[in-house]
Amino acid sequence: IIQKLKKKYPNIPQYTLKRLVDLTFSKISKELERGNSVELRKFGRWSVKNSKKKYNAINPKTGQKIYVPNKKKIIFKMSKNLKSKINSKLWKRRFL
Repeated sequence: IIQKLKKKYPNIPQYTLKRLVDLTFSKISKELERGNSVELRKFGRWSVKNSKKKYNAINPKTGQKIYVPNKKKIIFKMSKNLKSKINSKLWKRRFL
């Protein structure tokens, strides 16, 4: 990411770009740790979801029933804008 930003903005020092990227991902991580959702317009939204505990889960290797406690998962939902861009590019690659 930093190398691509450096090519696009050659006047900005690389250490500034690195700091900016690090701060962005650090802030996203901290908000998710607090249980808050994070949204970047025209890109998508991250949120934390609690999964339920399972008493009847099966270990695929042994076939034994196991208990799986509650867990938290990070869910990403892309924006309509990003979804349409990705799908239009896939369609163009596949059929043109």
